[in-house]
Amino acid sequence: MTVSAITNSQNKTFRQPITYDAIIIGSGIGGLVTATQLAAKGAKVLVLERYLIPGGSAGYFDREGYRFDVGASMIFGFGKQGTTNLLTRALAAVGESIETIPDRVQVQYHLPDGLDIKVHQDYEQFLQEVIAKFPHEAKGIRQFYDECWKVFNCLNQMDLLSLEELRYLTRVFFQHPAACLGLVKYLPSNVGEIARKYIQDPAVLKFIDIECYIWSVVPADLTPTINAGMVFSDRHYGGINYPKGGVGQIAQKLVAGLVKTGGEIHYQSRVTKITTEGGKAVGVELANGKTYHAQRIVSNATRWDTFEQLLPAADMPAKERKWQERYQKSPAFLSLHLGVDATVLPAGTECHHVLLEDWTQMEEPEGTIFVSIPTLLDPSLAPEGHQIIHAFTPSWMSDWQGLSPSDYQAKKEARAGVMLDRLERIFPGLNIGLDFMEIGTPRTHRRFLGRADGSYGPIPRRKLPGLLTMPFNRTSVPGLYCVGDSTFPGQGLNAVAFSGFACAHRIAADLGI
Repeated sequence: MTVSAITNSQNKTFRQPITYDAIIIGSGIGGLVTATQLAAKGAKVLVLERYLIPGGSAGYFDREGYRFDVGASMIFGFGKQGTTNLLTRALAAVGESIETIPDRVQVQYHLPDGLDIKVHQDYEQFLQEVIAKFPHEAKGIRQFYDECWKVFNCLNQMDLLSLEELRYLTRVFFQHPAACLGLVKYLPSNVGEIARKYIQDPAVLKFIDIECYIWSVVPADLTPTINAGMVFSDRHYGGINYPKGGVGQIAQKLVAGLVKTGGEIHYQSRVTKITTEGGKAVGVELANGKTYHAQRIVSNATRWDTFEQLLPAADMPAKERKWQERYQKSPAFLSLHLGVDATVLPAGTECHHVLLEDWTQMEEPEGTIFVSIPTLLDPSLAPEGHQIIHAFTPSWMSDWQGLSPSDYQAKKEARAGVMLDRLERIFPGLNIGLDFMEIGTPRTHRRFLGRADGSYGPIPRRKLPGLLTMPFNRTSVPGLYCVGDSTFPGQGLNAVAFSGFACAHRIAADLGI
C-alpha cells in the first residue's frame, strides 16, 4: 500500500495510507466524466462535492412545483453516431443512459434591425434562412459554414482523448493522418479570420459574432475555430437533445454509474486546501478538518480557485501566472427563473431565444439576453398549465458588491423588472402571466457553485492564436490535474466532457491502468 508523509498540527510527521487512486474536487460534468472514466478502468475514485447534489452549473433546484435547470438547457453531446457524442459515451461507459427529447431548432435570434433567424437542425434549411436575409452573401455564407464542417469532420473521426499522451497521438495519427493534419491547420486560428475570408458585409459578420458569443461569451475574433467547428456543425449532426427530467439528470446518472462501478461521492464536503509533500499534490483538506489522500488530485474548480484558494497564491507556478495574463474570468449572469401561465407562450414558440436590441451592447453587462423554455420539450418540469422561462444575461460581480441587504434586494428587483420589460417584446403578456420568479446574481452563482466571482469560465484578454494557449489537464504541480472549462477545449457542456475524457485518459496512463 502506498503511504504519504503528513505533518499534523504539532508538526509531527507520521505515515498515512493513500486509499484512493484519484480524488476529484467538485462534481461538475468535467469532474464526473473524469471520475466515471477512471472508475470504469478499475481505479479507486473519490469525488468531493461542496453542495447537496451533483452537477454544478449543470444542476437543478425545485421551487413550488417547478424544476429549474441552474444553467442553460441547450445541450450538445447526446447524438447517436460519430465520436463527438461525449455525454452519450460518458454515460454508456458506466452502464447508464438518458432518454432525451430532440429540439429541431437550436435557437431563435431576435436581433437589431428586425433580423430574426432560426437555427434549424436541418443544415440546408438553416443556410437558406440566413441567405434569405443576406442574398448578396449567399456564396460566402455557405463557404464559411462549410469550412466549419471540415473542422467537425476531422474531430468526428477520432476518439477525443488526451492530447498530452504520446502513444494516443501516435496511434490516432496513423489511423487518421488527414484528420489530424486538418486539425493542426485550424488550431492556431479564430473564427473571425475564417469568416472574413468569405464574407464582406459587416451585418453578416455581426451575425457570426453573436453566433459565437452565445456560447463563448466573446465575439468571433476571440473564439477558436476548433470550438466553432464543433458547435456550428454538431447542432446539425448530433443535434440539440434535452434530457427528460431536466439537465440535472446528466449528473445524477453519472453519479449512479460512478457508484455502480465502485467509486464514491461525498456531499457537503467542501475542500479548502490541496495538501502537498515535497511540492507534489498528495491530498485534500476539508472545511471540517478531515483529510483524504490519493495518488492523483483533480480540481474541477476554476483555475483561479485552484491556484489562489486551494493552493497558496504566493506559490502560483509561472505557467499559471502566464495563463492569467492571457485569460480573464468571463462575467457571471443575472438570472431569472420564471414560472408563467402557459397562455403567455403562443403556439409554435421555440425553446431557445437570444434577444439583442443594439449591436453595440452585445458584450456589455445585461446587453444580450439568453432564454430557455425547457417545458416546451418536457412539460413535467412545471405544474399543469404552466411553463418555465429561464432568462439570463451577463453581469459582473463588481456591480453587486458593497451593497447592504436591502439595497441588494432592491437592485435585484429593479434589474429583473428591466429584463421582464425587454422580454415582453418576444413574449407579450409576460408580466401579467407571471406565477413565480427567483432572481440569481453573480453572488448567487459564487455562493452555490463555488466559482470565483461566479464566472462561467475563462475568456481571452486579447486576441490569441486559437486554442494553442489553452492548457491541458496536467499542471506544473506534480500529481495535480485540472478539468473543466479552464482547460482545453474550454466552455460548454460537451467541451468539459471532452476535458473529462482527456483528464481520465492522462491519469490512467500515468497510473499505468
